[in-house]
Amino acid sequence: MTETIRNETGAQRSLGYIIEIGHPDGTARCILDVTEAHGNRHGVLHGGLAAVLLDNAMGATSSLTVDQTGRVPFLTVSMNTQFLAPAHVGKRVTASARVTGGGRSLLFLASELVDEDGRLIATGTGVFKRVRMETGGDA
Repeated sequence: MTETIRNETGAQRSLGYIIEIGHPDGTARCILDVTEAHGNRHGVLHGGLAAVLLDNAMGATSSLTVDQTGRVPFLTVSMNTQFLAPAHVGKRVTASARVTGGGRSLLFLASELVDEDGRLIATGTGVFKRVRMETGGDA
């Protein structure tokens, strides 16, 4: 059963995207209904916002490897994005990610952003590191 995370961060509130967790494949989805507020000067989804969606899908998927609520923080160490097609205003886009490797301290992920018609908009790869929270003892 999927759970929707809404309005958890300032970025989510400002941009209007949601994160879905609980998919059978163990990955997260980042979903945005593209409006004019998300557009660039050409009237399509701004590339920086496409990267935000890919980054959030990879970060939440990283978190799901250690916490089924998807809320354990991971930092983006590096990220590469390839822009393949425009996402038009009025379309819903969904970013999904999968873990491709990693070790004790870093995870490697790949992500895709597609529109509601299945058109591949952008892809990304990233390296993510778990944030160890100080709890007065062991972290």
